[in-house]
Amino acid sequence: MAKMTLEELRKLRDSKKTDLSRRDAEGKEIQVIVGMGTCGIAAGAKVTLDAFIRSLDDHKLVEQVLVRQTGCMGLCHSEPTVEVVVPGMPAVIYGKVDGAVADEIVTKHILGKQLLDNHILDRPAADIIASR
Repeated sequence: MAKMTLEELRKLRDSKKTDLSRRDAEGKEIQVIVGMGTCGIAAGAKVTLDAFIRSLDDHKLVEQVLVRQTGCMGLCHSEPTVEVVVPGMPAVIYGKVDGAVADEIVTKHILGKQLLDNHILDRPAADIIASR
C-alpha cells in the first residue's frame, strides 16, 4: 500500500466527515426517502439517490436534510419513488423520479416549498392541504 501525504489524509478525513454527516439524523426535520426495493433499483433508484445527494451538496443542505433508503413502497409501476417530508407541508410520494426530477424536488419542494404536481403519486386530500 502506498503512503499517503498529509494533504491526502486531510482530504480523506473531510470526505468521510461529510459522508457521516449525511447519515446523522439528529436535528434533521426534512427527509428524502428513496424506495430501494428490487423494483426501484431496477428502475434506476440508485441514480436517483446519487442525484439527491449531489443536489443537496450543491445547495449546501447536507446538514438540514436526511436522505435515507427504504424497501418497496408498493408503487412498482411508478419507480423510482421518493417520499419527501418537509415540516409545515404534507408528506408526498413522487414517482418516476430521475436525476432531473430529483434536482427539481430539491429546488422547488425543499427550498421553494412548492409541490411538483406532475410527479405526485400520493398526496393528502384537498381539505388537509387547505387547512395548512
